[in-house]
Amino acid sequence: MHTEISCVPGDRERPNEDWASVVVPASGRGGVAVALDGVTPPESAVGCVHPVPWFTARLGGALTELSASRPDMTLTAVLSEAIRRTADAHRDRCDLSHVRTPQATVVVARWDAEAVDYLVLSDSVLLLEGWDGSVRAVVDDRLDRLPPGSLASNAIADATVRNREGGFFTAAADPSVAARAVTGRTPLSGVRALAALTDGATRWTEVFGAGDWEACFAVLRKEGPRGLITRVRELERTHPPRRGKRHDDATAVFVELGSVEP
Repeated sequence: MHTEISCVPGDRERPNEDWASVVVPASGRGGVAVALDGVTPPESAVGCVHPVPWFTARLGGALTELSASRPDMTLTAVLSEAIRRTADAHRDRCDLSHVRTPQATVVVARWDAEAVDYLVLSDSVLLLEGWDGSVRAVVDDRLDRLPPGSLASNAIADATVRNREGGFFTAAADPSVAARAVTGRTPLSGVRALAALTDGATRWTEVFGAGDWEACFAVLRKEGPRGLITRVRELERTHPPRRGKRHDDATAVFVELGSVEP
């Protein structure tokens, strides 16, 4: 097994709001990969005294610990409990009902000798590579299905679709949101490698159209997570995105599960 992580801030003057981890037991059998993309609040947001990196570190730590130590829990149950633990850590000082309370997108993959379980919430992506080189993207496409202008910079419009029925969902303070995540299970024998990408890294495919998911995975395999993010940064410099930040926090987690086909 081989793993690599690259987590690069979009702005050196601002803290990185992404968070990632890979846990592999001493036996080398099984493991967990987690990637979070913290949601940057507008300057006018109130209600919580904690910065987004505090939140993603708390949530990411809980997700990693529970996913690795509690194989009896589904990933939906793991996310629900991790959200509850994180909320409990600051509900006495913060208004967790605020629509912009700290929150994050989530990708979790957990594998054992039999299968890979996965969970995706909001616009980060999990890629699963098969032994034939095919790549399947596990996505939560609710954001893509929103009417134009639902988000933009309009805080009122945003509040009507964020963590609301008919809108999209992120991991914030409500444990029940875990049930909204895209989940699944696939035999380990069919997965050669996997990658978890926040939307700062998926820009290579989703924003710039530099290649499809198979081409994206080929870059990860050849150049590693840092290579993919370096390519994204170059595209951001030469072709600034029409929407959103010019440079976003970008995280890529690559896990090679096996080098010899079973």
